[in-house]
Amino acid sequence: MTEFLLDERAERGNIDARIVGSGAKVESDIVTSAARELSQFQPDFAVVTTPNASSEPPQKGIKVLRRCGIPTLVITDGAGIGVLSGAKDTMLGCLIVEADSMIGARREFLDPTEMAIFNSDLMKILAVTGVYNVICREMDALIASITQGSKMEMPRLVVESKVAIEASGILNPYARAKAAASFEIAKSAAKVTHEACFVKKEPDEYIEMVAAAHEMIRVAGMLADEAREIDKNSDQVLRIPHDRDGTVLSKRRLMEKPTHSAHDP
Repeated sequence: MTEFLLDERAERGNIDARIVGSGAKVESDIVTSAARELSQFQPDFAVVTTPNASSEPPQKGIKVLRRCGIPTLVITDGAGIGVLSGAKDTMLGCLIVEADSMIGARREFLDPTEMAIFNSDLMKILAVTGVYNVICREMDALIASITQGSKMEMPRLVVESKVAIEASGILNPYARAKAAASFEIAKSAAKVTHEACFVKKEPDEYIEMVAAAHEMIRVAGMLADEAREIDKNSDQVLRIPHDRDGTVLSKRRLMEKPTHSAHDP
């Protein structure tokens, strides 16, 4: 979703995005090949989205980009927290998204339909709780520094519940509580799927666990829906579209036009 967050109506004039991926397999040779291909575009900065950025394959890809002198922002889940520890490279940034839960990847349970349902629920959670707003804010700041010719300040941030909810722009306290609950359930689901996929060995145990984790994500998605509906009912949903020049506009009322005035988050 990253490139679409920055140009949601495909009309922004100050950026161009090129996407290179490793597919479902995050393996060292595929990741390093993708990183080399991306470097050939000579981007102003690269964004690496990966599960567990502390593991060897994404680390190799990141090193390829940095050896090419490309400023790199890594967006990863809670398992990638090690990227932040002891990092001295000022042109390497990282956003650790705690609510980005691991999927229940057991053959007895996960098929294409289940995979798609899980990810659609998770995207809703990340959108409503404000995670995507944080990602947009940090990437827009990098783009602005390039446009203005100023020094890039690479973010290093753990996107925990409080950080996300503040960025969401949700006003109603009950809606904020539901959004926070959604975030925390999604965060907790990762512990269940990790144990089910990497610790438990007996199918009678791990099948039920991955199914439970997916039920957690389903409920978290429902809570995110409810949170947004509360602000919709009072016509107070925050919308922060990008203008053609990349400026972030804002509005609250459905029938008003977005303006350049400062937005809440």
